[in-house]
Amino acid sequence: MTGYDRFMTALRREQPDRVPLWELLVNRPVIEKLYGPEVSYLDFAAKEDLDGVCVAEDYRRTPLDDTHFRDEWGIIWGQGKADAPYPVEPPLKTEADLDRLVPPDPDADHRLKTLEEAVRRFKGDKAIVFLGHDAFEFACNLRGMDNLLMDYAVNPDLAHRVSRVVVDYKKRVIERALDLGADVALTGDDYAYRHGPMMSPLHFREFILPYLREIVDMAHAKGFPFIKHTDGNVWSIMDMMVYEAGIDGIDPLEPIAGMDIGQVKQKYGHRVCLCGNLDCTVILTRGTKEQVIEAVKETIAKAAVGGGHIMASSNSIHPAVDPELYRTMIWATREFGTYPLDERMVAEYREKNYVGAILGEAG
Repeated sequence: MTGYDRFMTALRREQPDRVPLWELLVNRPVIEKLYGPEVSYLDFAAKEDLDGVCVAEDYRRTPLDDTHFRDEWGIIWGQGKADAPYPVEPPLKTEADLDRLVPPDPDADHRLKTLEEAVRRFKGDKAIVFLGHDAFEFACNLRGMDNLLMDYAVNPDLAHRVSRVVVDYKKRVIERALDLGADVALTGDDYAYRHGPMMSPLHFREFILPYLREIVDMAHAKGFPFIKHTDGNVWSIMDMMVYEAGIDGIDPLEPIAGMDIGQVKQKYGHRVCLCGNLDCTVILTRGTKEQVIEAVKETIAKAAVGGGHIMASSNSIHPAVDPELYRTMIWATREFGTYPLDERMVAEYREKNYVGAILGEAG
């Protein structure tokens, strides 16, 4: 099987030749430690023979100083050494700011240049996942998270207006990406903290679910699958994402947030592909190679039986990840994730709980 075949077979909840490997994000420091500064993310994916790549839209930046820039929406971002920009000042401080807002052009020529390169290099060989947004995370960047969550309670019309502007734009960009050659649509809005969603389930149903479903429906109408990425403990909103929004995959099922991938497999494995969820907070940052191998075996035993599992970290390959431990994860997935799975390994490791040991140490 090609990486594309392997990834898409698993996404259909079927059994490929082995468990696919993919990551939502691999940060520059990890790539540079392995291959040097001249190697791009797409080069890295080719060198490590990942089964899928993930690309996002390109946007223009206006530098403000050595560590800050403004994007096309007017959001001011901070830029650290880790190649992970973070929003520092939202442009929509008042409703009047929204009245004056002119969104960027989703059809601009520069918007999908990275995707074009990925399609040229990998179409049919690796699954090309396009990362967009739905109604929460980018709305937070525009309005400020505290303001947006307060709007949910006291100014719902404003909250819906912001979400409408965001989703109209983001949906169009995702639609263009699928037309251009992306194989899978994904939105990366993080809905939850470690102990639960950032908003109540009622607010999720009112302010996020309709827009999420709208983007999923668009992808499905065009014949493409949809993966939802969100960190944190999302048990209280899983039914809505799976049964009402109709997502095809869920990523990354953060284990230290209580998202045991075995429990998710039992409850939702008949409806969604599970992407994840090898711990990247402890195991991939300061663990041992032996601990990584044990965690890979457990994750496969709990999630990969019968197919429907794509191996990935519990968030991303962020700057604190030890590159050699990530490589161990890749090796171990190929070594122990080839079908048919070792039945003795499955029987032994599906009863283990490496995350419990991590939480015990933390406690």
